[in-house]
Amino acid sequence: MKICMISSVFPPYSFGGVETHIKKISEYLEKDGNEVVIITLKPYTSIEDLKPSIEIRDKIKIYRFYPLNIYSRYSILKKPSIIIGLWFMLDFWNIHSYFVLKDILKKENPDIVHTHHLIGISPSAVFNVVKNLNLPLVHTLHGYSLLCPNAYLYCGSGGCACPNTFIFRNSEGVCKKPNIICKMYQSLSRYFNRSKPDFVISPSKFVLDIHLKNDFFKTSKKKVLCHGIELYNNLNNLKFNDFNKKTIINDNLNVLFVGRLEKSKGVSTLIEAFKELSMSNIKLHVVGDGTYKSVLENLSKNDERIIFYGKIPTEELQKFYRSCDVVVVPSLWHETLGIVIQESFRAGTPVIGSMMGGIPDLIEDGYNGFLFEAGDVNKLKYILEYLINNRPILKKLGENAIKSIKKHEMSCYIKNLERIYEEVVRQ
Repeated sequence: MKICMISSVFPPYSFGGVETHIKKISEYLEKDGNEVVIITLKPYTSIEDLKPSIEIRDKIKIYRFYPLNIYSRYSILKKPSIIIGLWFMLDFWNIHSYFVLKDILKKENPDIVHTHHLIGISPSAVFNVVKNLNLPLVHTLHGYSLLCPNAYLYCGSGGCACPNTFIFRNSEGVCKKPNIICKMYQSLSRYFNRSKPDFVISPSKFVLDIHLKNDFFKTSKKKVLCHGIELYNNLNNLKFNDFNKKTIINDNLNVLFVGRLEKSKGVSTLIEAFKELSMSNIKLHVVGDGTYKSVLENLSKNDERIIFYGKIPTEELQKFYRSCDVVVVPSLWHETLGIVIQESFRAGTPVIGSMMGGIPDLIEDGYNGFLFEAGDVNKLKYILEYLINNRPILKKLGENAIKSIKKHEMSCYIKNLERIYEEVVRQ
């Protein structure tokens, strides 16, 4: 089968886990005998970038182009809110993207198109050109970009497009009442996109439910399919069963946070809870970088038990997962799933997570980790104290974490994906 993946993000340009996921499933599909074509973006360097370039990597053909707009997808998040808002307006239905995509799709003539993150490549242009060419369309939800200009449903997060002045001001935090600009965006998005995909894949029940609640995908077939993960780590040649062997054995309880250091990630909740613990045999390892880093470092000052590492290579990150006793995902926004949770479970490390978005889809309270209300410092402190005083339970939680992740093994995910493709092509 010839499959065309369309996404605004793809390596080497990195924003998070989406591009890694797309690269990995593309490689698996190609190894399974499929032909895979990628259409994605590139930064602007000259007017020639408006035309698509072609490269071949690992037998996968990749088209890259720059959609005509005031700034590139890779630089817009650092601009003022009014500029971000204008950028989103131009991106919503980008006529240049439409015709570039049309030319590529007519040339490649794929059996099926699978779309992913589309902010920057123009969601409405993508959906409409695919359906105008009568091509079968599968769409994976990686966030809330059809509902929210900044795709987070969180006001005040990095790159938020919500106007922050006058009558349009939103309170900081999870978006519960969209302002007039956001409502207009949702209405237009619903009008142009709500029934375009033939099949919609969601990594969690929460993400799918919130789109259905907002009247999207009523006629599309739908399936909740958690992202796949490799259970054999090729990076350091360790077999899956070796992941449960901790490399640091001492009297410390090692707590780990991995992710972007932004307010929406809730790291301040974790640090506040941690600082209330008086024990000296506990350490908090914070891995990641972001605009909120200096605030968090200031919040942590004078506590030598809290260590910041910045962004580290993937190989080193695997060691952290295996070495630490528990990972905390204290997000304040509705995480679509949580790749950090999957990577932790793969390492046999239980996770404490907030009850936000798709996090409860992975964490079973008391089985492979614990859940708490987002922002509840006292509850998080209580869970950490419980683990300090009941260290033997970590072994059982870790064993259950491994059992939990086995059903998300990548080859199983690919088989499910191929069945969906075949179903959509037949109908």
